[in-house]
Amino acid sequence: MLSLTVRPLGKTTGALSKEERLGVVALSKIPLLAGLPDELLGELSSAVRRVQYAKREFVIHKGDSNIDLLFLLEGRLMVYDVTPEGRQTGLNFVSPGEFFGELASIDGLPRSATVVAAAPSVVGVLPMLAARKLIFGNPIVAERMLRHIALKLRASTEYRVLLGIPNAFCRVYHLLHMLAKPDPGRLLTIENMPTHEQLGLMSNTSRETVTRALQVLYEQGVLEKDGRRGIIRELDRLQELMREHQ
Repeated sequence: MLSLTVRPLGKTTGALSKEERLGVVALSKIPLLAGLPDELLGELSSAVRRVQYAKREFVIHKGDSNIDLLFLLEGRLMVYDVTPEGRQTGLNFVSPGEFFGELASIDGLPRSATVVAAAPSVVGVLPMLAARKLIFGNPIVAERMLRHIALKLRASTEYRVLLGIPNAFCRVYHLLHMLAKPDPGRLLTIENMPTHEQLGLMSNTSRETVTRALQVLYEQGVLEKDGRRGIIRELDRLQELMREHQ
């Protein structure tokens, strides 16, 4: 189980300092906000504050009543849930430029999952009232938000299927297949390859089992590590192993 440090988002009163505020240029680089009028981005710049998190610090806790909209500006976050038996299950990662916490901002209900910093991170926090005005008052933002939620629902269905696979090695292989994306060189790559511990949380198995499963892939030339990037060299063989271990 991860050892984590708790630090709540807290509340900001009064005007934000220059260090806390995000500039219009920085906001325009966030995909959800790209192309919005400078006037609107200027209003958001006055509302969004920066919060820094060390690795393993909580960003939000499942059940929290805080319902601000959050943007990851730097670093990497992991979203996970805890079963009734107390077992942690990783759900997905948040990368720079992505937003999260949108469900609570939309419906006003408590947080549905826990988010922890997987690396030193900087988060932009847009207060709930400003977030709802942004989402419901701008058709472009609303459409992007709906597409994002639809993609999450599809990924959630695929992930539930993964967790139902009885063989642990097969779950690891399916997870790698889900995480891999094509790059410009037509390779399937996993940028910022999760640690063995993180892969274990996401595939509902132990870190040791993940290590053994990955060793099979390395030995057969299916998977290769290039720094923090994982490269799937033999997709057909990976799919064969997925079928063999079912």
